[in-house]
Amino acid sequence: MSSVRRVAITGMGAITALGHNAAATWSALAEGRSGIGPIETIPTDLLNVKIAAEVRGYDPAAHFDNKKLPLLDRVSQFALVAAREAVAQSRLDFRVDGRGERAACIVGSGIGGENTHNEQSRRFFADNNPRLHPLTIIRVMANAPACHVGIEFGLTGPSFAVVSACASANHAMSQAADMIKSGKVDFAVTGGTEACVTVTTMKAWEAMRVTADDTCRPFCKQRRGMVLGEGSGMFVFEEFEHARRRGAVILAEFAGSGMTADAADMVFPSEATVARAMQDALADAGLDPADVGYINAHGTATPANDPTETKAIRRAFGADADRLAVSSTKSMHGHALGAAGALEMVAAIGALRHGIIPPTANFIDPDPVCDLDYVPNVARAKTVSAVLSNSFAFGGLNSVVALKKA
Repeated sequence: MSSVRRVAITGMGAITALGHNAAATWSALAEGRSGIGPIETIPTDLLNVKIAAEVRGYDPAAHFDNKKLPLLDRVSQFALVAAREAVAQSRLDFRVDGRGERAACIVGSGIGGENTHNEQSRRFFADNNPRLHPLTIIRVMANAPACHVGIEFGLTGPSFAVVSACASANHAMSQAADMIKSGKVDFAVTGGTEACVTVTTMKAWEAMRVTADDTCRPFCKQRRGMVLGEGSGMFVFEEFEHARRRGAVILAEFAGSGMTADAADMVFPSEATVARAMQDALADAGLDPADVGYINAHGTATPANDPTETKAIRRAFGADADRLAVSSTKSMHGHALGAAGALEMVAAIGALRHGIIPPTANFIDPDPVCDLDYVPNVARAKTVSAVLSNSFAFGGLNSVVALKKA
């Protein structure tokens, strides 16, 4: 009987509110520097909440020519920028030796081409223009980022989008890893992307009364809600022994995942099924609770999430919960919805590789109902050999990934 195939991460790319590449993003995370600030990219006169974690200083023309750009909503642009960095780091050419046929492209996004949707809706309803842009569908469809990435790199294996709200990126990466483990493919370009800082999206989140107007303060007494973010994190996954044979730099091992559904409430999370997702990830990765040194928490800074996630970590880890380092990097890069897990993967890999736990920024006073070690405000030096990264979504969708040091 053949041994179980393992999954190496050999490429990483990102564009976030913290920087236009993975290195800049990690540097800001390790410094505890927040990218949340006043909104610059959209009009704010109709907004009550005027802050977000935007990708600032971004010029599409610096990345795409005039022939390509009309095809791309901002969400696809971000995915391509991050994927280019990841593939370059991996040193893989998918157009040689039949690699493209053995490569999947799976990208998560909670909303898809929302900028195009807004622009064309305004054109039709506000400007009374009956003619929409002929490429509207190509831009707005949720699978556009995956298609564009696949086209650019010649990935002719399975290609699709995962759309499961804030669990999308973790779901996408878990599917990619499982395909490699099963032998269906040998490689995958995977991650998440979101460009959700639009007027209508901001207003919709305002209407739910879960967004903060000062900053994002996960797990602390003064938390007032989430802050929207945008960006992309993309990764190259590769069958572990193949990566080793070719001398690739292995950033981390994608060791396992756990996925559950609350099947109870559209917005209020369930402690029991959140805990089970973590337990399933540990089991899939062959880890005991004592093996894990850090959890990158979902940590949205909402009244419901933070206490529930705290209780779920205690349920999943038992006595080991008190020695865990737990932080929410959404305090720095914002909540990027379907891309959240991909941005947090950058933090998880950084913790493994550099022995630095990124902090929960903007922390003031501890909340008695949130009683774990949240690494407040300042990064901590700590060698860890395994980490979890949590993503939980409206609809009661829970996805947890486990990484090991390579």
